[in-house]
Amino acid sequence: MSDPVVFESASPRFALPLLYSGQAQKETFVNEAFATADALLHCSIEGETATPPASPEDGQNWLVAAGASGEWEGLDQTLACRQAGNWLFVTPRDGMRVFDISSGQERLYFGSWKKASLVAEPAGGTTVDVEARAALSELIVALRAAGIFPPV
Repeated sequence: MSDPVVFESASPRFALPLLYSGQAQKETFVNEAFATADALLHCSIEGETATPPASPEDGQNWLVAAGASGEWEGLDQTLACRQAGNWLFVTPRDGMRVFDISSGQERLYFGSWKKASLVAEPAGGTTVDVEARAALSELIVALRAAGIFPPV
């Protein structure tokens, strides 16, 4: 695992390196910024795991689960992004969204990663309102199709 590079001047949200006039080796700064931007732009993750995958491919992102081990030890809840044969770790910020390919569902970060839980379709009750029940069922189907609720 390569050591993270610390830049003197960086953007406030995701620490993208900033250039300054007369700077030597600008390509290092620009390439690091591109790698981070590439990982975060329309971000999707392969899934959530506490151990690095055996043979990750460049461009894959993973959500580091609690109790991480190996190269990911101590990096719980971060995004592990595979770039140029190395791991790039991104600390999430409130409001960040990712699409989890393994579940087909969106996740939101607000203090911790959150995702919607499965909602049961309406059933029971003493008075059955067919139109209301049908409307609720259609709403649940639409929310599943949008990736907000997990598929059945």
